[in-house]
Amino acid sequence: MSFTSTSEQSLRIDSHQHFWKFDPVRDSWITDRMNVIQRDFLPCDLAPILKENKIDGCVAVQADQSEIETQFLIDLASANDFVKGVVGWVDLRSELLDERLHYYSSFKKLKGFRHIAQGEPLGFLLKEEFSKGILALTKFNFTYDILIYPHQLQDAIRLVSKHPNQKFVVDHLAKPVIREKEFNQWASQMKELASIENVCCKISGMVTEAVWNRWANDDFMPYLDLVMNHFGTARVMYGSDWPVCLVAASYEKQLNIIEEYLLSFSDSEKHKIMGENAIRFYNL
Repeated sequence: MSFTSTSEQSLRIDSHQHFWKFDPVRDSWITDRMNVIQRDFLPCDLAPILKENKIDGCVAVQADQSEIETQFLIDLASANDFVKGVVGWVDLRSELLDERLHYYSSFKKLKGFRHIAQGEPLGFLLKEEFSKGILALTKFNFTYDILIYPHQLQDAIRLVSKHPNQKFVVDHLAKPVIREKEFNQWASQMKELASIENVCCKISGMVTEAVWNRWANDDFMPYLDLVMNHFGTARVMYGSDWPVCLVAASYEKQLNIIEEYLLSFSDSEKHKIMGENAIRFYNL
């Protein structure tokens, strides 16, 4: 499956951000250590930030595993033109999945789905009922965002290998433990994952894997080099992970990491990474 094209306009797209109305019970993953994001984050909060940073649009990604969340994001996208796409949640293991996907296919801004697999045990991605769910996504032309930790990379490799016609994107570089400079095993498995052509990678969520508020841009360079060298500039897309990024960096500072890294890249490569690849992958 090729992701190469030159037809998209050079819009700047944030391929990964979230909205929520904070609920301390539902959102218990937002601990007191992350108190800066223990509040509502809605399109009215993000719009001026995107404008200030010359970002033309965004993709809103689920943060709660419910269809209520999916509808919440669809409604926000319908009311806000700059929200170009939605990655929602649906139970991929449900016997009613085809029926639900048929229903969701009527919402043009709903582009794909994600399961918070990082919270699941090893082997979860390889279960037969989950694999059947991925086949259903392929049938309805929905994308799938892979949210995992490095110890789950081998499962992800086996999953995507079984589904060559499905569009996959790895969120947050599969969350390498940057704060401890863990690299070699992550790098080896990311290379293997990158060799599978129907998989893209989001350069997002890095600051929260580093030492919060004590990181430097250089901390991220080996990880970015690995991803760029093996996925290539046609299969990498920028994402902020706003507002989660705020526990470790402002929107501007996390964006600066990528913009500084891309200084030596051609304009064509920059356009791909900063927008065209997301537009193509999610059909924005």
